[in-house]
Amino acid sequence: MLGAVLTRTQQLVTVFGGSGFLGRYVVRSLAQRGYRIRIAVRRPDLAGHLQPLGKVGQIHAVQANLRHRGSVEHAVDRADAVVNLVGILRQTGRQTFGAVQADGAAGVAEAARAAGAPLVHVSALGADPDSASLYARSKADGEAAALAAGAAVFRPSLMFGPGDSSFNRFGSLARVMPVLPLVGADTRFQPVYAADVGEAIARAVDGDVPAGRVYELGGPEIRTLQELVAYVLEQTERRRPILKLSPGLGRIQAIVMETLDLLTLGLLPNELKLTRDQVLLLQHDNVVSPQAEAEGRTLQGLGIEPTAYQAIVPAYLIRFRAAGQFDAGRLAFPSPPPDTIAPDESGARGAHLRPGEPVGPAVGQRAAR
Repeated sequence: MLGAVLTRTQQLVTVFGGSGFLGRYVVRSLAQRGYRIRIAVRRPDLAGHLQPLGKVGQIHAVQANLRHRGSVEHAVDRADAVVNLVGILRQTGRQTFGAVQADGAAGVAEAARAAGAPLVHVSALGADPDSASLYARSKADGEAAALAAGAAVFRPSLMFGPGDSSFNRFGSLARVMPVLPLVGADTRFQPVYAADVGEAIARAVDGDVPAGRVYELGGPEIRTLQELVAYVLEQTERRRPILKLSPGLGRIQAIVMETLDLLTLGLLPNELKLTRDQVLLLQHDNVVSPQAEAEGRTLQGLGIEPTAYQAIVPAYLIRFRAAGQFDAGRLAFPSPPPDTIAPDESGARGAHLRPGEPVGPAVGQRAAR
């Protein structure tokens, strides 16, 4: 994507939404390649955790709001490439799906095209202009604007990794709720490691991913939502019945949660929040399409071997056990450790620790006498 004249250390990549969950993985992959990175976010003061991912001066945060075109154009100024990661799961105030994921994405695409900077746009599996979900329709509108600007578009499935809002959510709920009501229990997902998605985006910035196409990113396994929640219960050693809800009951639950969130002025814990739009999304599978697999528009097609969630998730779910990470400490040595210090090369009796017997040079001298 980027010009061959400049080295990577001379090239500037603007990353919108770089302080979010996926952003840290994208920034890390870009920083490891040597790019200079400009993080464009609404709250630059909340992007400090990204600084250790690069060298001194390599990562810099600026203020930008996708609802204000002037700030977007300023963030794109003199950039050699642009990455748009901005997305929301719920609408709050002026942060609506249309303003952020449709109009906002169009503003980033127009600014990137005007600056002559290649664009990488992150959408989501399930984006559909004909969907009943406003989230899915806004994602499709954002994709259309990005493709018109010649972008490479990525659609990840449910992403996992430390700090995710999926496995962590159910781990937190299992800790406080006696029963786990679940809408969309039979909906299929293809969990994908956020670091794999970050690597795919970085390769697109490198110019190794053909632009103007939509890539669908999923992990190596397909599981239903109920199977994923059962896995969380297994890893957290919690016994909680899973109550499968129909779409109708799920809608009622969403109305209750939306009302409580409104009455508490948005202070309802994120783990409990559920919207009617999310209930609509949970009625459709979230997996890579056969067409994308056949055309190589997947992680494997990009030369990336996807990581299974079983290899990553247990490490950060252990904190939801009754004794947290300390539970593992008690099981670190299930049997007493051997008392042999080192094998005896001569074939004589090896050295052993014998509690109650003196040790040291003086003991050796008495034995010699």
